[in-house]
Amino acid sequence: MRLLGVCLLVQVLTGSIILQDPEQQRQDRTPIVLWHGMGDSCCNPFSMGSVINLLQEKIPGVYVLSLMIGSNVIQDTENGFFMNINDQISEACSTIRNDSRLTGGFHAVGFSQGGLFLRGLVQRCGDLKVRNLVSIGGPQQGVYGLPHCLGEDHTICDYIRRLLNYGAYTSWIQRLLVQAQYWHDPRAEEEFSEKSLFLADINNQGEKMNPEYPLNLEKLENLLLVKFSRDSMVDPKDSEWFGWFDPADGLTILPFNQTKLYTQDRIGLRKLDTV
Repeated sequence: MRLLGVCLLVQVLTGSIILQDPEQQRQDRTPIVLWHGMGDSCCNPFSMGSVINLLQEKIPGVYVLSLMIGSNVIQDTENGFFMNINDQISEACSTIRNDSRLTGGFHAVGFSQGGLFLRGLVQRCGDLKVRNLVSIGGPQQGVYGLPHCLGEDHTICDYIRRLLNYGAYTSWIQRLLVQAQYWHDPRAEEEFSEKSLFLADINNQGEKMNPEYPLNLEKLENLLLVKFSRDSMVDPKDSEWFGWFDPADGLTILPFNQTKLYTQDRIGLRKLDTV
């Protein structure tokens, strides 16, 4: 197994990392599950629809499931802002379990917050056979800022910023707002561990560690992480490679292999990286 950081988006989407050569691409039609990012939906023809078409063009005959959370595209988009992440993952697990075309295993590719949610799915739904997990710009250590979100003047984004500034760990904001559930204040680690409804748990930073999380993550053949060098959505962008602030000063960014998440191997990163 390998823990890899890659920066070439097109390589991931065309299968040249999951499938190493063109001949293998033609022969390996392992299904692919996609999870879109914030403000997007499963089936937008200009985003996820294009991704589906590209994958099916490069891997003829492959089955691609783009997860819809809710009963329609509008609900799917809104749920990316206002549906508890834990409930979203439970729904996604159920959808995958009930799809007979995925029982033999699949690759999982998540975009932005979808990359984080799919990692949560791997850790919590250990019966699913996820071969490779690709996180494209996923905030694996959370975010501590929301610089861009569907455009600077978007009403929803302005509303989210006001709520996060009011108090991301306030109980009603945690329950209401998806982005608050992976908000990670480096100057309030104790409060984060106690009050984060999702990220503190999935990163095993809560009061009790879940021993199943590292075991399930270690089942992956590969965990592929894409970080955008000029990301204007995830702040800090180092979170996309599990990097995070040094708790000693709350300012310096540590690389992933110097964080407690890695050195204490709370979710299996160190084992993935070294085996």
